[in-house]
This record gives sequence, C-alpha cells and structure tokens, in this order.
Amino acid sequence: MATSSITKNFIISGQKQVEMFADAVEASANDQTPRVPINVTYLQGADEILKFMEKRQKADATDK
Repeated sequence: MATSSITKNFIISGQKQVEMFADAVEASANDQTPRVPINVTYLQGADEILKFMEKRQKADATDK
C-alpha cells in the first residue's frame, strides 16, 4: 500500500490528465483486497492471559 504518496503534492492539468486520474482512483476503489480467514482466540481476564502466555513460553522453548 502506497501511503507515502498521500502526503505529496501533485498538479493535475488538462482534461486528459483529469480523466486519467479519475480512472485511476475508480480502479483503485474497485480493486478490493480479498479477505483472509484467520482463527482468533479472545482472552478475557488475567487467568486466561496467564495460561496463554505459559503456552507461548513453552512453544518458544521448544522452537529453540
């Protein structure tokens, strides 16, 4: 995603450039990024967070 170009100034002059810019904006709006399904586990409370962190530490220890 080109976020740095948003902060730059640019000049559009002439009917052809205006149409090219409008076409580019429209094409960008129509080009949707496909959604990627993910598995999510919501943690609620300190006990669940502690259990999750323990599992993570065990997994990290076996990866080394």
